[in-house]
Amino acid sequence: MYRSLLLSLICMLSFAVNAIEYQRPAADSKLVGIMEYYQVNKGESLADIANKYDVGFLALMEANKGVDPFLPTPGTLLTIPTQLILPDVKHEGIVINLAELRLYYFPEDDTERMYVFPIGIGRVGRATPKMTTKISQKIVDPTWTPTANIRKEYREKHDIELPAVVPAGPENPLGEYAMRLSHGKGQYLIHGTNKDFGIGMRVSSGCIRMNPWDIEWLFPQVPEGTAVRIINQPLKHTVEPNGALYVEVHQPLSRTEKQVGTHKTVKATKSLMAAVESDHVAESRLSSALSLQTGIPMALIGG
Repeated sequence: MYRSLLLSLICMLSFAVNAIEYQRPAADSKLVGIMEYYQVNKGESLADIANKYDVGFLALMEANKGVDPFLPTPGTLLTIPTQLILPDVKHEGIVINLAELRLYYFPEDDTERMYVFPIGIGRVGRATPKMTTKISQKIVDPTWTPTANIRKEYREKHDIELPAVVPAGPENPLGEYAMRLSHGKGQYLIHGTNKDFGIGMRVSSGCIRMNPWDIEWLFPQVPEGTAVRIINQPLKHTVEPNGALYVEVHQPLSRTEKQVGTHKTVKATKSLMAAVESDHVAESRLSSALSLQTGIPMALIGG
C-alpha cells in the first residue's frame, strides 16, 4: 500500500513538471514501475484519466477491456498501465515502440532515470515506418508544409483547402515544438499538437505526435544527433533476477482497413515457448496473455 501511494505521488509530481520518470532497472532486469489503480468519478472519460496519468488512450482501453471509454461507470476501478517491460532493443536515446504507442527516452548523462511518454502514430495507410535514425533538427514554432496528398485528403474528406504552408500558431497541427528525423528526406517529425485528442492512438500522417506538455519537457532535453530507434514489438518478455518470467502483449497494429477492430494473433517466440514447456500453469497463463492482449505485464512463472 505504501509503495503504491508513493508511486502515485511521484507520478502526480512528474505530471506537474511534464515528465513521467522511472528508475532504470538493473542490467539483468527489464521490468519497471508498479501498476496503479484509479476509481472513476462521475463525468470522467478514459481520455480524461489517460491525461491525468499521462498514459495512452488505447493503452488504458487495452488494460480495461469492457469499460465504456466515453461514459465509464462511476466507481469503476481502472488498471493504469504504469508498470511495463522495456523493449528488446538497446536502451539509449529515444526508442519508439509502435505496437505500444510509447516513446522511451534514455538520457545519455543519467544512468539512473528514464522517461516514458504516450504518443500518436501514423494511421492505417500512412503508417509510421520502423527505422534506425537520429534527430537531425530541432524547431521551435515550426511551420507545416502539407504534402499534395494531404491537401487533397483535406479537400475531399473535410472540404478544407489547406494553404501551401501553415504558419506557426494555434492553427498549426505540429504544435510549438518539432524534432526532425534524418530518415528518408526528413519528412518524419516528433512533434506536439494543437488538438486535445489523438495521443495514444493511430491518427497522424506518419509523424510521431506527443502531448504538448510532454514535448515541451522533452524538447530541451534531447540534443541534435540523439539516436532514435522505431520498432514494432507487440510481445515483450523478461526473466527477472529472481527467476520470475513476465510477458506483456499488445494488440498488433492493423495493416489494412479490413483489420481494424478485428482480433490479430500474436505468436510466442520459440525461446518463450521453451521457457514454459511442461509447466502447465505457465503455458495456460501465456495462452491467456496472447489472447487477451491487455498490454500489461503478466507473470507466467514466479512474480
